[in-house]
Amino acid sequence: MRIGSGLDVHAFEPRPAAAEAAQGATVVLAGVRLASHAALLGHSDADVVAHAVADALLGAMAAGDLGTRFGVDAPELAGADSMRLLAEVVDELATAGLAVTNLDVTVVAARPRIGDAREAMRANLAAALGVEPGRVSVKATTTDGLGAVGRGEGVACWATCLVVEL
Repeated sequence: MRIGSGLDVHAFEPRPAAAEAAQGATVVLAGVRLASHAALLGHSDADVVAHAVADALLGAMAAGDLGTRFGVDAPELAGADSMRLLAEVVDELATAGLAVTNLDVTVVAARPRIGDAREAMRANLAAALGVEPGRVSVKATTTDGLGAVGRGEGVACWATCLVVEL
């Protein structure tokens, strides 16, 4: 049995681009697109949930971190779907003879609110990990205005997973 933990944080764009302002920006969390006041900055789609989960899995395997795997210096990953990157990590986990038993995720954000998207996020993560949705927890909290995330400057996510040998 192994435990892994992951953390990811992305800042919001300082100002939405003109096209986003006209259409409304979106934030991607666990592969779910949510309406937002601004997009998150990142080399990929800036999905902090998928990134934190991938880091947790890599940690459980003692296999480095997401940044060394899928670095920002790789032009082919510009705008990449982070759930696809997570799927690659899950494939590596299976190749190592390991499987996820459960996942616990905490999204920390003043905005956007994830309540209406929580079940879709759980379903996406469960599908990516090959487990039942009942083995995936997605929680949300704020920092009550404290710090950069509390001021609405970005979104953070913590993920903890338990994996077992097959």
